[in-house]
Amino acid sequence: MSCRAGFVWETRQHFCRYLEDCGIACEVITPHLLAAPFFRGTFNCLIIPTGFGNPQYSHVLPALRASEGRIERFVENGGNLLVFGAAIDKPDTYDWLPFPLQYHHDYGERSVACPEPGNAGGILADYDAGCIECDGYFTGYNGTPAGSSADRAVLLDEKVGSGRVVVTSIHEYPSRAFIADFCSSGTQTLF
Repeated sequence: MSCRAGFVWETRQHFCRYLEDCGIACEVITPHLLAAPFFRGTFNCLIIPTGFGNPQYSHVLPALRASEGRIERFVENGGNLLVFGAAIDKPDTYDWLPFPLQYHHDYGERSVACPEPGNAGGILADYDAGCIECDGYFTGYNGTPAGSSADRAVLLDEKVGSGRVVVTSIHEYPSRAFIADFCSSGTQTLF
């Protein structure tokens, strides 16, 4: 069975080509399609790229909020969800996730430490962790961050049902090994 990623954005992006170069079939899911109750697709993972919360870059956030229940069911049933930075200083931009999380926009270069680099920390495998671009950090969450910079969480990895949610403010493409593993480890699930 092939690995399929749903990429949530208005148009096809370079990120889609990167996923395909990593061997992942990629389908763009527009905000209108995401929020449409009749839309059905099967994916191993959903990817929400950087800037989803900033109306200057996209109109994805209202569709994510409208699809909150479907997103939670997708993850609970074994799908994986990869979410990047919202790129706007509004703490509630992640209120559609199946767990509480707040965000502070603060773009800059950081040194990122990942206590378990083989798990979510593998997202940095192709980079020098001493100088990573991040677009903010997370507050108001439960649990231990999978990656942090100066005691500020920049990478979270949460198990939800049979699936997994990785949220990061790291402003780089995930490493090839991470994306191949993350997408293939999710169960192909109906969205």
